[in-house]
Amino acid sequence: MSASRIVIATRKSALALAQSRAFIARMAALHPGVLFDELLVTTTGDVVQDRPLADIGGKGLFVKEIEEALLDGRADIAIHSLKDVPPELLPSLSIECIPEREDPRDVLVTRSGQTLAALPPASRVGTGSLRRRVQLLAYRPDLEVVAIRGNVDTRLRKCETGEVDAVVLARAGLNRLGLSARATENIAPEVMLPAVGQGALGIEQRADDRRVSELLAPLSHSDTKILVSAERGVMLAINGNCTTPVAAFAVRQGDLLHLRAFLAEPDGSRPRSAETTAPFPHDAEAATVIGRGLGAQLI
Repeated sequence: MSASRIVIATRKSALALAQSRAFIARMAALHPGVLFDELLVTTTGDVVQDRPLADIGGKGLFVKEIEEALLDGRADIAIHSLKDVPPELLPSLSIECIPEREDPRDVLVTRSGQTLAALPPASRVGTGSLRRRVQLLAYRPDLEVVAIRGNVDTRLRKCETGEVDAVVLARAGLNRLGLSARATENIAPEVMLPAVGQGALGIEQRADDRRVSELLAPLSHSDTKILVSAERGVMLAINGNCTTPVAAFAVRQGDLLHLRAFLAEPDGSRPRSAETTAPFPHDAEAATVIGRGLGAQLI
C-alpha cells in the first residue's frame, strides 16, 4: 500500500456506490493528503439473481469476493452494508469502524398508496427476505408474499409495472439513493423488526493494518457500533444466516440499551420474540455479550 494511496473495495450496484462514495468523501475531507481509489467488485450474490439467497448460500455471498480483495492486497478497505456481513469474520480481517447509522426501519412501497394495514386481501407483496416474509405473514396472513430479488430500482419497477402490488425495502437504501419520497409507509419495528445491522455500514480491513485503523478511527460512531454489536451478538448466539428468519434491533434509551430480537424456523414456523434492557455498555465487546444472552433465549 502506498503511503498516500488507499484502495477501497465495493460492489457495483447504485446503492453500494452511493454509500461507498459518501463515505469516501468523508475520509477525503479528513485526510486531504491521501488519494482514495475505488475497486469495483462483482460478487456471487450480484451474479446469481434467479434464486433466493437462502438457496445459494446466504448474504455472505455479497462479501466473499470483496474480502478476497482485502486478503490478496488489491484493496485496503472494504465497504459493506453491515446487514450483509456474516456475524463471524475471518481472523485476519476486522470491522473496527462503523459510521453513524442511517434509519434502520423497513418501508412499504405500494402502487396504490395504501398502507400495509389497508392493502386488500390477497395483495401481492414482493420481498426476497425470509425475515420480512415471516413477519409480514404474521401481521397479515391474508397477503401473498412473492419472492423477488434485484437492486432497488428493479424492485421498484416490479411494483410500478404491476408484477406485485407492493414491495418491502430498507429505508436506509432509499435515503442513500435520494428516493426517500418513494416510501408509502415506514413499517414500525413492532410490526417488522429490522435486520441485524440494517442501516449501518461495516468498514472492513486487514486486522493487522494499524495505519488504516488510524485513518478510519475518527469516522466510527461509538453508539452505533455498540448497538449493532448487540444485534450481531444475537446472530452469533443462534449461528444465524440468510436461511434463518432472524431480526434484532437495539436502541439507546438514556443510560440503557434496549434490545429486541425475533427468530423463526427456516420454514417460518415457531416464531418467537424476546427482549432485554441493560445498562448501556461502554464497548462493543460488552454489547456483544448482551446480544448473545438474548439470542440464547430464542434457541
